Amino acid sequence: MVDLISLRHVGIVVTDMEKSLTIYRDIFNLEIIWDRVETGEFIDKLLQMNNVQVRTVKLKDADGGILELLEYISHPEPKYRDKLNRVGCSHIALTVENIDSMFKKLKDKGLQYNHEPMVSVDGKAKVAFFRDYDEVSLEIVEEINEDRNCTR
Repeated sequence: MVDLISLRHVGIVVTDMEKSLTIYRDIFNLEIIWDRVETGEFIDKLLQMNNVQVRTVKLKDADGGILELLEYISHPEPKYRDKLNRVGCSHIALTVENIDSMFKKLKDKGLQYNHEPMVSVDGKAKVAFFRDYDEVSLEIVEEINEDRNCTR
């Protein structure tokens, strides 16, 4: 049995890096710790593709969690999306301090949302789901303390 050391990062393929950064860097305040275009034999073999050029931006939260955004410069067409460069993932859950304020910021950016923030069945969190510019689902969650009124 192999023991997991830690979750390294979550990777999301995006179609427009600058637009995606307006969400993850500017709204969620994740810090860019890596921003490079990767090319060469290593990345070609890793992805089983030829002549890959991928811009990779790694963003870190205050606790050290890392989100990796990848924009495929060389293979942007949907016909290539059957490999590791296909767009998206299931969803990313992000803990926020004030969900109502965050909800407004995301809605003001024109992002699609599933519902207004609502309290979970167990009463421990207030939650809403959005879709980013590439249709990746983002779950924003505000943890509710027992001594705090969540309805504000």
